[in-house]
Amino acid sequence: MFFVLSKVLWFVTNPGNMLLLFLLLGMTLLWTRWRRAGRRLVSAVAVIGVTLAVFPFGGWLVGVLEDRFPAVTTPPARVDGVIVAGGIVDPVLSDDRGQVAIGGAAERLFEMAALAKKYPRARLVFSGGSGSLIYQDRKEAHAVKPLLRQLGIDLKRVIFEDRSRNTAENAAFSYRLVKPKKGEAWLLVTSAFHMPRAVGSFRQAGWEVIPYPVDYMTRGKAELPLQFNFARGLGSLGGALHEFLGLLFYWLDGKTDQLFPGPRR
Repeated sequence: MFFVLSKVLWFVTNPGNMLLLFLLLGMTLLWTRWRRAGRRLVSAVAVIGVTLAVFPFGGWLVGVLEDRFPAVTTPPARVDGVIVAGGIVDPVLSDDRGQVAIGGAAERLFEMAALAKKYPRARLVFSGGSGSLIYQDRKEAHAVKPLLRQLGIDLKRVIFEDRSRNTAENAAFSYRLVKPKKGEAWLLVTSAFHMPRAVGSFRQAGWEVIPYPVDYMTRGKAELPLQFNFARGLGSLGGALHEFLGLLFYWLDGKTDQLFPGPRR
C-alpha cells in the first residue's frame, strides 16, 4: 500500500504536474465568467516558471542533500562487501530494445567495478527490482547483468536482489539476503543526493553501512550562479522535492531512523 500511495502522491506533488494543472485550470477559467481569476492564475504560473528558470532553487536543495555525507577520499583498508542501489537501468526499455538502457546514475556501476577490483574478496550486492506500478515482472537486477559483465565484474561474485520496489525495500531485502555479521564493513554506493534516505533505510533495517556517495550534480559549497533554463530548474527542483518528501514520509512511516539522516557522531 505504501508503494502505491507514494506513486500517487508524487504524481500530485510533482512540480511539473502542478504547474501544468494550474495552467490548464487558468486557461479554462479564461473562457468563463471568471476570466479575471483565470488571468491571475495564468500570470502566476508564468511568474513561477520564470523564477524557476532564473534562480537555481532546485540546485541549492540538491546541494543540501549531496553535502549531507562527505565523499570518500580514502576508502577503508578492509571492506567485506559493497552494496549498489538500483535506479540505473530501465528494465522495460532494455527488454523492449534488446540492449541495456541506462536511465542515469551510471557512476554507481563504474564505482562498483572499481571497488570490485580494489577489494577482490569483498561480496557484491546489486539491489534493484521494479519501481513501476505496471511492469513488476521487469526486474532491474536482471537487466543490468550484461552491463556488469561488460564492466569486467564476475557475476558469480554478485548477489542480485530483485524484489525491491523502493529504497526501504532495497535495505530490508538486501539485509535478509546477505545476513551481515556484526563488525563487517559494507560500503553503500548510491547517488549523493539519495544517500540520506538510503542510509536511514539501511540503519532502520539494522545494517550500519559506510556511505559511499557518487554521481554528484552540484559543485559542493560553490555558489550556484543565476541561469535561464526552465527545464533544468524544474528538473532539479523536482528531484530535490522528491527526496525531501521521501525522507518525510519514510520517517513518518518508520522506514528511516531519522528525519534527515547524517553521519554518526
